[in-house]
Formats: sequence, C-alpha cells, structure tokens
Amino acid sequence: MAEELKLVTAWSQSVHEMQLGAGRQEGGSRKVTLTVGGEGTLPFLFKEGALPHAPLIAAEIFDVPQDDEPEALRRDLKGVSGDPVFWAKGMIADAGADLVSLKLAGIHPDGANTSAGQAVSLVKKILAAVDRPLIVLGCGEAAKDNEVLPLISEATKGECLLFGDAVQENYKTLTAACIADGHNIIAESPIDVNIAKQLNILISDLGMPANRIIINPTIGALGYGLEYAYSIMERARNAALSGDKMLAMPFICFVGQESWRAKEARVPASESPAWGDAAERGIMWEVVTAMSCLQAGADILTMRHPRAIKIIKSEIQELMKQ
Repeated sequence: MAEELKLVTAWSQSVHEMQLGAGRQEGGSRKVTLTVGGEGTLPFLFKEGALPHAPLIAAEIFDVPQDDEPEALRRDLKGVSGDPVFWAKGMIADAGADLVSLKLAGIHPDGANTSAGQAVSLVKKILAAVDRPLIVLGCGEAAKDNEVLPLISEATKGECLLFGDAVQENYKTLTAACIADGHNIIAESPIDVNIAKQLNILISDLGMPANRIIINPTIGALGYGLEYAYSIMERARNAALSGDKMLAMPFICFVGQESWRAKEARVPASESPAWGDAAERGIMWEVVTAMSCLQAGADILTMRHPRAIKIIKSEIQELMKQ
C-alpha cells in the first residue's frame, strides 16, 4: 500500500496574542480574563501548528432598545433588551457567551443622544454585574465617539477592555486614550488588506503595541459579500503567518450585526411563505455566517441571538478537539 501523502505547511510567524480583561493583580477587577490569537497555522489545522486559544463569542447588546430589530429577534429578547445590565448577565449565564460587546447606539446625536455621563455609568454597571471582559463600541458618529469613548476609557483604566472602532480617517483620539489607559483597540478597515495593514501601522506608530490591536475586516452576512470578506481574511492571515507583522493581529467579526440586517433574516414568513419560519431562518443566517468566519480565521465573533450563540459555542468545542 502506498504511503499516505502528507502535506504540511511550515509557517514562519504566529498571530499576536491579545489579553482581554485584567485581574486585581494587574490593576483591574475581572475574575475571568481571556486570550485570543496565537495561531501558528490556519484555522483548525492542528497538524501544521499551534492553536492555543479557542475562538470567543461576544454577546452583542445595546444601551437602548433598537426599534428596527426583526420581529423574531425582538420576541426572543423580550424582557432583556430594555435593561442592558440584565441582558449582559443573561447572555453570559444562560446563552454561554464568553464576554459582552456593548454598542453605545444611544449616544448618537440623531438617536436618543444620551450623555457621556450616562454611557460611563452604564459601562461601570455592566462591569460590576459580570466578571468577564467587555467590548465597548461607539455609535459610529466620529465627534460623539471622540467625546464619549475617551471618558469611558479613563473611567475604566486598568481593566484592559477592547474599544472600537478606530478607522483610518479618525483613529488618533481613541488610540491615544487606549494607550494611556491600558486598553485594546479595534482597527476597522473596509474589506481591504492594504488598508487594514496601513491602519495597523498608523496605530502602532502612535505607540500602541501590536498585541493590543485587533482587526475588524468588515464582513458581510451570508449572501451579502461574505465570500469576498472570507477571501480578504484568508489573504491577511496567510500574509501574517508568512511573516507580515503588521497583519499578524487577531480578527473580530460582527456576525450578529451583519446577519440580522440581511433581508432574508428580516422578512416575515407572511410576506415570503416559501422562505419558511422567520425566526428559524434568522438564527440559521447568523449561524452559517459565524461558521464561515470561523473557517476564515475569526478569533472573536460578536453574535446576537442566544440560540445561535449556543449552536456556535458547541461547534467551536468540536472544532477545537485535536
């Protein structure tokens, strides 16, 4: 019998490891700290290199209720979406999420326009309620984010949180705050390897260590550019493993955000009976998008539906079995 052909790629570099959260001995208050990155090979190819840390799931929550959520998602989150602290606790305890991602949608000037003080207070309450690290995201309006996020950074100094998003046109204020207060930062690029690398260089040039930067490659949901995003993530990860230090950062993928705004996850069954049950359809849209991102190299998935989180959590455990 012919000997089995074994193809093993020898990579020259590993992905940077990022610590999320800090314990009391490190100046923080987290009872649970987490680490992402460190891959020495492509996703789940254990025979080719080290995969020391399983991908993480961050439960996506909001500071204010979202009026445009699909009915199926709104129904399944009824009773929690109006109380972010209770919501955060439930997603950790009941859904099994590893950490929480708080989107400060309410600070947007065209929305609820909540104050910086309210945002700081909410973050502190969530940190007191859960023992895990926290991701804090702005509203996407540059001026308001530059006002609010540095104040939250200062108020949570030493907790080693993850703040986002820093973009090429507007990264200096958030980067400076994260450097000063010991936090990590999300570098967002528009599905472009070169822009992702350039932004990492710009943030690093300000003094941010490479192991405190995570790449948001800006994915699409299933059927909405996911294939292109997948290929960009593959290119970036191959470059990282081949020696490009400015692309050797972990990935964060905003799966829930992208999946639940897709038409197929939102249209009620009454409008498209052939598409089947809207709730099941939306959950599966999120699950398939998440699985695709895992295979492309995602280190953190932010997800929204509790059942989708449970499904992907179980799949990650299976994938990490050597």
